[in-house]
Amino acid sequence: MKILFVAAEVAPFSKAGGLSDVIGSLPKYLEKDAEIAIFTPLHGCIDQKKYGITELENSEMWIDFEGRPQKFRLFMTKLPETDINVFFVHNDWYFTCFKEVYPKWLDTRYEHERYIAFSLATLEYAKQLNFRADIIHSNDWHTAMIPLYIKANYKFDEFWSGAKNVFEIHNLAYQGVWFEDVLDFANMRKDIVYNEWGCEHYGRVNWMKGAINYSDKVIAVSPRYAQEILSGEFGEGMDYTLRGHTNKLTGILNGIDYSVFNPKTDKNLFKNYDINSIDGKEENKKRICEYFGLKYNPERPLIALISRLVPQKGIDLIRQVENDLQYLNADFIFLGSGDGAYENLLIWLSNNTPNIRAYIGYRADLANQIYAGSDFFLMPSKFEPCGLSQLIAMHYGSLPIVRATGGLDNTVVGYPLDNSTGFKFWDYDGWRMIEAINCAIGVYRDKYTLNAMRKSAMEADFSWKKSSLQYLDLYKSLAG
Repeated sequence: MKILFVAAEVAPFSKAGGLSDVIGSLPKYLEKDAEIAIFTPLHGCIDQKKYGITELENSEMWIDFEGRPQKFRLFMTKLPETDINVFFVHNDWYFTCFKEVYPKWLDTRYEHERYIAFSLATLEYAKQLNFRADIIHSNDWHTAMIPLYIKANYKFDEFWSGAKNVFEIHNLAYQGVWFEDVLDFANMRKDIVYNEWGCEHYGRVNWMKGAINYSDKVIAVSPRYAQEILSGEFGEGMDYTLRGHTNKLTGILNGIDYSVFNPKTDKNLFKNYDINSIDGKEENKKRICEYFGLKYNPERPLIALISRLVPQKGIDLIRQVENDLQYLNADFIFLGSGDGAYENLLIWLSNNTPNIRAYIGYRADLANQIYAGSDFFLMPSKFEPCGLSQLIAMHYGSLPIVRATGGLDNTVVGYPLDNSTGFKFWDYDGWRMIEAINCAIGVYRDKYTLNAMRKSAMEADFSWKKSSLQYLDLYKSLAG
């Protein structure tokens, strides 16, 4: 069985969110059962020398888009610790000119052009390489064009005649919506795809709707999220379409790679530790407090938030109770970037409160140090398809404080249940969040309960070993 993964980002080469971790980890656990190839854009931020990325011979290819020829080249390396080929589609006009995976302030039409060009080039390069995939696994709107291309442009192409499409929804809020003229740019057959059972949605092209309609299976990244997106509250206007395809919709909980996120071996930490040497967390806490200019106090918990600063992540709740956070018997560290208003809020709190500090931006090494040094990990998401941060935090012994939605509800066992691994609140409200934080602060004083919860959290198994078997079963059911 041959599986072709296509994604906008792949860890460790490029990373902006959880999608990259999934595509960088899941194939490792499928390698013994399938032949795998991964395609991703060659972003300008990717360190080609570090990862041994080299150009394939005679890889130059030209594709015409609305009378404008675009030149592509193909680069390759191996996914670390595997024999899996990762192919990078090079284009100076759309990808290598940026030092970010998702540059800010891009013209929307141009952003659509970028991923249309990448998706079509991927299918053409796969043909040149004779990688006749049994399964094409596309991810989010950036590659949602692929099931449409297979349905329309490659409908009578013998090379792709046996391919089955799997489309994975990592975040339904971003669907890829634009005017119908973008189909002309894509060289796509309007008469086939631009209708209500294709990609037309309220008079616009909606790539995600097209992928949902034309894929053989649709995966949501947690069982709870698969249920939630069928409702008006979480369906983002796509719930009606999804309810028409419940027969092919399934939820599979994402995992994390414990060979990457492991406090016992993590070279970024000030002191390594595991479940049998949990005291090592205190040295990390002491050092991270020092780094952020907080006074270390073993009797005060340290609460962390590492997140994109966007409405989905519940930053509005922090704004709602910003004054109350200053008077809690706890310290806070925030790490992230995103909307300017949220960045300014955290900068103001960091500069004007004694117990709140913020780092605007993202550093993987600093993130891991915060996971290790924090006692609790805050995720007040408005919605959360799966969430990987809470899984990482638990493995580092930082107990999550979460709003019980999507994957957060699937993965965190709320206090005071048996084997509880964190704290939950249900209403999307700042005061309910404060109540959950206060509950965590109370548990912090009870070291017996705190250590028991840490043990349960660190022992919880959210590795890819279990989830990958569900993916494999799904692939096999399609490949026959």
